[in-house]
Amino acid sequence: MHWEELTAPEFTEAVKTSAGVCLLPIGCLEKHGEQLPLGTDYLFIKYMCGEAARLEPAIVFPHYWLSQINCARHCPGTIAIRHELLIAMLEACCDEIARNGLRKIILVNGHGGNTFFLRFFCQIMLEKKRDYVVFLYENQPRSKDVDALLETTNHAHADEVETSQMLVVAPDTVKMDKVSKDGNPLGRMDPFTKKLFTAIFWYADYPTHYAGQAEYATAAKGLALIRDPAEKMAAIIRLAKSDNTPARLQEEFFRLAEQPL
Repeated sequence: MHWEELTAPEFTEAVKTSAGVCLLPIGCLEKHGEQLPLGTDYLFIKYMCGEAARLEPAIVFPHYWLSQINCARHCPGTIAIRHELLIAMLEACCDEIARNGLRKIILVNGHGGNTFFLRFFCQIMLEKKRDYVVFLYENQPRSKDVDALLETTNHAHADEVETSQMLVVAPDTVKMDKVSKDGNPLGRMDPFTKKLFTAIFWYADYPTHYAGQAEYATAAKGLALIRDPAEKMAAIIRLAKSDNTPARLQEEFFRLAEQPL
């Protein structure tokens, strides 16, 4: 069900099999400590979406790394695209996905720095009439039995969780011998971050883009940490297929919005 691996005839059949549902996994290119590849976020989220599509068919869009990552511009390998281009490109991709018959598009966020950007993107989808619906799927709480496998509590970036997942997704890219010990927050802006939001908060706490204790990572944990969100994602795909309420209400909204007040 990976878009880029299908022939044109296979794609036509996949649109029918998926009931018009497309997963658009979104990551970024940024530093992940000293041990993980720059593409960790999009490599993992696309892999997870593929596992979800095995459980409940949905077409999975190709690797998409164009997202908000200005906070890592000081790190080698980061690609930070201007915000107006990010929005325009994502909208154009959604338009093309829908033109190909997939009118239920689920953005699947694999990068914490996208939280506000992707929510805003979903909101601007109401600026003009569209014949498709965009959903945003964000990380859900881990199941208790999976959470019990973890030996650390600071799960923020390139940590026990992400490193375990990458030991399954792309084990050859993980350099466990490079794991550093500077994964605790520096707290340089605590008086501000507890009361005010500012974009420099992440750099203030984690300038090395490492937050956690990756030395506790294992492939066994990674399997569970992939299976759990994949099962949750499969349930969301089933929901999108079975209920057309969002599309019906969006059509109603556009009809009313076009009428003179």
